[in-house]
Amino acid sequence: MRILTILTYYRPHISGLTIYAERLAVALAKRGHQVTVLTSQISPDLPREEVMEGVRVVRTPVLFKLSKGFVMPGFGKLASRLIDENDVLLLHLPQFEAAQPALIARRKRKPVVITYHCDLQMPRGLISQTANMGVNLMNGIAGRAANRIVTYTRDYADHSRYLLKFPEKVQIIPPPVELPAASREEIQAFDAKHNPEQRRPVIGMVARFASEKGVEVLLNALPAILEKHPRALVEFVGPYLNITGEERYYDRLKPQIDRYVASGNWHFTGSLSPRELAAYYPNLAVHILPSLNSTEAFGLVQIEAMMNGVPCVTSNLPGVRQPVKVHGMGRIFEIGDSHGLASAVLDVLSQHDSYSASKTGEFDQYNPDSTAEAYEMLFAGIYPENH
Repeated sequence: MRILTILTYYRPHISGLTIYAERLAVALAKRGHQVTVLTSQISPDLPREEVMEGVRVVRTPVLFKLSKGFVMPGFGKLASRLIDENDVLLLHLPQFEAAQPALIARRKRKPVVITYHCDLQMPRGLISQTANMGVNLMNGIAGRAANRIVTYTRDYADHSRYLLKFPEKVQIIPPPVELPAASREEIQAFDAKHNPEQRRPVIGMVARFASEKGVEVLLNALPAILEKHPRALVEFVGPYLNITGEERYYDRLKPQIDRYVASGNWHFTGSLSPRELAAYYPNLAVHILPSLNSTEAFGLVQIEAMMNGVPCVTSNLPGVRQPVKVHGMGRIFEIGDSHGLASAVLDVLSQHDSYSASKTGEFDQYNPDSTAEAYEMLFAGIYPENH
């Protein structure tokens, strides 16, 4: 099958949505499908077209940025040509560009599948909020044109303002999660590099430094945690400087973070490769996900942590709470409640063994090949509807 995937950001950009799309595209290619990704040329030094892990990546030049999105005059013409070349269109939402290819594909009688990752909530400001309204409008048009809409969990589907508009189209497919195996030497070397003072316990957070991630909730919880564990270390993994649309958020929290960096209780590792992540997780005592709104729909990093025996403390958001609920590895606290986060972290640290093993077995449902197989069945099931 020839599959065209369209999303605004692809590698080398890093986000949960991008990682999901990449894992799925690669898994489908490994299963013998011809996979093309159409995305933005986020940097002028990126090639307009290349093959990455068996996936053809085509990038559209960007005229200028608009909040977290882009204006790409050549996008529609390129999308139309690629839709002609492929059998099915897979759109990763939210994205402003979604409506046009969805309508083109339906006109050409090509199946349209949406993977819906989250409800978009842009930062405050006239430009951002205008962009937010535009994206929601385009996503709504794409949803009406789609044959099926995939999301991660029933919990999120039952609470998403977008998905509740299309209940008859929603299908649940667990997200793809995988990490390479790290050797003991790699794990120890990572700890020696990023935690040379051998501080313990190590508290992990893997995220972009963005307002919806709730970094301030962790910062406000730290005094109570450090009172019991003064040598605790927060290792923050992910991009944190010059994040588009989040510069003011970082600047606001920077003085508070700098104090913890100076005291040795906070360390930025920057972005890590999959192999480095595999060496990072086993050094953690607990992983936290203090997200604040429905822009977070699951948190793939929770499964990555749990696969390494690391319990998670997560906010009580629909979808986001599901890994802890399903696997029993951690605690859930109320959204934005720093005292609740501190209490949950301290509880997990004091009873670590009872939280560090899955209570429901293996994590095979998250294997990228299993996810790809589920999409194959979905595509095969709707193809006759369009022909």
